[in-house]
Formats: sequence, structure tokens, C-alpha cells
Amino acid sequence: MAMITVMLVDDHAVVRMGFKLLLQEADDIAVVAEAATGEEAIKRYFEIKPDVVVMDIAMPGMGGIEAVTRLVAKDPAVKVLILSAHEDSIHPPRLLKAGAAGYLSKRSAPEELMQAIKQVAAGHIFIDPTLAQAMAVQNLSGLQNPVEVLSDREFEIFMLLAKGQSVVHIATTLFLSPRTVGTHLYNIKQKLKAANSAELTLIALHNGLLDH
Repeated sequence: MAMITVMLVDDHAVVRMGFKLLLQEADDIAVVAEAATGEEAIKRYFEIKPDVVVMDIAMPGMGGIEAVTRLVAKDPAVKVLILSAHEDSIHPPRLLKAGAAGYLSKRSAPEELMQAIKQVAAGHIFIDPTLAQAMAVQNLSGLQNPVEVLSDREFEIFMLLAKGQSVVHIATTLFLSPRTVGTHLYNIKQKLKAANSAELTLIALHNGLLDH
């Protein structure tokens, strides 16, 4: 039986420990590396080259979407399984479009996590069944979530702004100039008809994009 090597990426050490202990129950999965940020994940990935990267998306500094985008740009063969507390129907398509191979809710059963890792390692796409159903319902309803009008870069900046980060901090995190981030902020507010950052936070909360 071939062993599947995994790197866990989450800014909470206790969470990583919990998932590591959980995965030790599987005979064919081994956690070989850990990282607390997107930046660290990219560095560690190319040192270890695990079969699957299991990554959270809400982390300090570089978020999961940016980390996935950069990993895929440097190694198109990378297999990233997103393990997130976000259970909306907006994040999964964004992450899959960025290059992730799977998306699973942190509230899923342990067996589902193991199954998702095996599916992704085998080259398949895995989406949390509950979230997949929510995505299908939204597509069938024809109702567009307001934030879907944002580009990938705008969505990334929107999420950081909604979490209270400053333009300067976002610019540093995403390796952009403050002027570029300011331009994106202007376009985001125009598209979402928001007057200020506080209204952007309310929009994110209303659409289930932030943890309460």
C-alpha cells in the first residue's frame, strides 16, 4: 500500500495537532510537514514535496487563495485540499478556479477528510457534498451573489479589507503597491455599492464569508 504524504497548513497549532492525530489512524496517510502561514507553506512544499497539501484559507498574512495561486504557478502538479471553516457557496468555486483540487468543511467527519485526501492524491476533484449541493442550488436558482462580480484579485482584497486590514498591510502581504490596492478598493466599492470598509465587512458577514 503506497503511503500518501501530507502537509498540514493552518495558523492554529492545536488544530494542526488535532488533524495530525486524526490522520495517524490511517495506515496509508502520513503527515510529513506543517506550516502556519501561506508563505511558510510555499517554502515547505518545495522542500518536502508532499503528495497533498491540506490547507486552511483564513490565515494571517497571505491567505489561502493567494497561497494556492502561487503554488500552482510554481508547480502545476501540486494537489491542494482546502480544509476550511467557510461553508458558503462562494469560496469553493474561487479556490477550485485558483487551482485547488478539493474543498472540505472543517466540520466534516474524520472519514470524509481521509477520503478527500485519497481522492485528491489520486488526481480527482473532491468537494464537500453539502457545499456541492449548495453550489448547485445557487446555480439552478440563477441568483448571483453580489461578490461574484469581483475578480479573483478583487475578491482576495475584499476579504482582507472585510477583516479590517489596512491598505498598506494588504499591499505588503500581496506584494502590491498601496496605490494598486487603493485602485482595487475603489473598484470593489463601486461594484458592491459600498461607501466604506465597514460596509464591505457587513456585505461579507451578510453573505456568510466571515466567521461571526
